[in-house]
Formats: sequence, structure tokens, C-alpha cells
Amino acid sequence: MAAQTKPVLYGYFRSSCSWRVRIAFALKGIEYDQVPVNLIKDGGQQFTDQYKALNPMQQVPAVSIDGITLSQSLAIIQYIDETQPGPRLLPADPKQRAQVRMICDLIASGIQPLQNLYVIQKIGAEKVQWAQHFINRGFEALEPILKQTAGTYCVGNEISMADICLVPQVHNAERFKVDINQFPTIKRLNQTLIELEAFKVSHPSCQPDTPDDLHT
Repeated sequence: MAAQTKPVLYGYFRSSCSWRVRIAFALKGIEYDQVPVNLIKDGGQQFTDQYKALNPMQQVPAVSIDGITLSQSLAIIQYIDETQPGPRLLPADPKQRAQVRMICDLIASGIQPLQNLYVIQKIGAEKVQWAQHFINRGFEALEPILKQTAGTYCVGNEISMADICLVPQVHNAERFKVDINQFPTIKRLNQTLIELEAFKVSHPSCQPDTPDDLHT
């Protein structure tokens, strides 16, 4: 019987959506190969016909796994969770599972797309203020939700997909000089999570395509 081929992640070191998938793989203990897609070089490698065939939205990530190619980070993570052993990334309890999905959607739909590279490039000179506005607006909604749902982690005391979404978004906020001290619950959760090995090994500072001047 042939050995199962490793999943292949097409991503970019700094992409928060790619980072989410890297965290999920790490939490599940899944080995995978990475194919870098540089979002800046050559006008953006995501716009090539070759990559468009993998992901028609011309965004990262895309993952080839089990004979199919998936895009959209939350769909990828849920597929990994449903098909791979390891810690559950969505709670068994329906109410907690709904809370996790609510937090994920808030970040993945309500904050991240408004400050991703494609949008920021269109904004021009006001890009930092734009990003700060939408991250602050999102965190002002997320903070009281997390105050209600959080234990050690975003929802209760088990790591979930909500935590996977939170850490990359806080990293983006810090890049855009958002004052995280305004959001004590978000800050506490992030500080706890970034000490965990799965979040460390998946960090943008230590990926195969991380530029030398940003590599640690």
C-alpha cells in the first residue's frame, strides 16, 4: 500500500490566513509541505494562471490534501479537524461550537479582509489609518464577546479554531500599531497562546519563505 502523500500548503509567510492553517496542522501534529506564493514579487504570484487554477480567487492559502484542493482557511481547518486525529478544534458542545464559529467569522469576515494586502494596496497613502480603524472597530466588538466566552482560551479551556484566528489577527494589529492594551481580554489570550509550541513553529518569522531580515 502506497504511503499517503503529505498535504501541500500554498501560502505566504505573512498571510494571516496561511498562518491559521499552519497552526491547525501544528496542533494536529500533521506533517506537510509548503509551496511559497509570494504576494508581492513579480506583481504577485497569486495572479499567475498556474495558481489561479488552484485557487480561482487568487488568494492564499490553498491546500492540496486527500486528492482535492481546498481554499478558504476556515474550510481547510474544518476539513482537517473532521478527517484527522488529534485535539478537537471545534467543541463538542453545540453552544460552544457556535461561539467558536461566531468569533472566527467576526475575525475572518469582519476584520481581516478589510486590512489584507489586496485592500491595503488599493487604499494608498491612508492605508495605516484605514487598517487601524477597521481593526479597532472589530476588536471593540470582539473584546466583550471574549470576556463572556473565554476561559484559558477564547472559548472555555480548550484550544479551538477561534484561538487559531485570534493570534494572527493580533499580530496584524501590532504590525499596524494598534494599541492592544485597550483590549485586555484579547491581550491576555494572545499572550497565553503565543507561548504554545504550535503557535511558535507556525509564526511568520520562521517560515521557508520568510525574508532573511525578518527571520528569527
